[in-house]
Amino acid sequence: MVARELISTPFTASSTADEVVRDIDLAGVRAIVTGASSGLGIETARALTTAGAEVTLAVRNTTAGDAVAERIEESTGGIRPRVVRLDLADRATVTRFVDGWGGPLHLLINNAGVVTGGLERTREGWEWQFATNHLGHFALATGLHHALARGAAERGEARIVAVSSTAHMRAGVDFDDLHFERRSYDPQIAYAQSKTANALFAVEATRRWASDGIVANAVNPGGVATGLQRNFTPQQKQSLDAAEAAGVFTYKTVEQGAATSIVAAVAPEFAHSGGHYLDDSQEAYTVPNDADLAQHPHGVKEWALDPTTAKRLWAVSTDLLRG
Repeated sequence: MVARELISTPFTASSTADEVVRDIDLAGVRAIVTGASSGLGIETARALTTAGAEVTLAVRNTTAGDAVAERIEESTGGIRPRVVRLDLADRATVTRFVDGWGGPLHLLINNAGVVTGGLERTREGWEWQFATNHLGHFALATGLHHALARGAAERGEARIVAVSSTAHMRAGVDFDDLHFERRSYDPQIAYAQSKTANALFAVEATRRWASDGIVANAVNPGGVATGLQRNFTPQQKQSLDAAEAAGVFTYKTVEQGAATSIVAAVAPEFAHSGGHYLDDSQEAYTVPNDADLAQHPHGVKEWALDPTTAKRLWAVSTDLLRG
């Protein structure tokens, strides 16, 4: 079997979000960016707005979201994003958000993420990182499926971007103990599981929805210093410092980190091709599950793209949300 050639773009690790949208016209495009009140979310929303998109900032803190909207309005010469409350760990707010959405949707950027320093649970008893980073976004995307399909019918395409992480290489999805009810809790492993789940979502969403004109891709923004690190344990911080010292990754600016999300959202190379994992604005190469992260910092593990696992995760996630 001949290996498929990986999808490439003109952009690199040092490209910025503004460079990606420079020649892109998003007038008439409706986009949602989750977690758009800080870090990568702000820059992603700003870049899309600059290109003419009608952007909704989906945020837990609407006061912070309003401040971001004002800043974007000032920087874009009068285009103000809409701000709507969304707490991905709270199913009721996800339902309200979905029910309140009217009309087509062309871009869904599942950017929000949490990192915990210790075990936290939702009211359902779900592990917080998996519940927020995966299940909340899963509920949002499936709830907005019809809006995305309408957007694809209107413009010929609709896209979902799932923000994953190099951390996915530390762990697959443990279906026997998703919520750490039996194993000892390790926040790094929990985060890794949620980031693998993000990539698997893109695989199965594309398989299910490509016929509707909807594709989903996962992206690794790279090492970016944002508020996400505020809950890192000393061990996690030491691990990052060691990885940087060993050359596993180099910290990017927020503008550079958001570039890969924007590539997945607007680059023509990914208009009708999904189920991929992007790193440094290119489709990443696949590595075995036992590959060493230090040797393959820009790869994606097989467990994050496995179609059988992706299908199983979709079914399990659906059952959890029905419960």
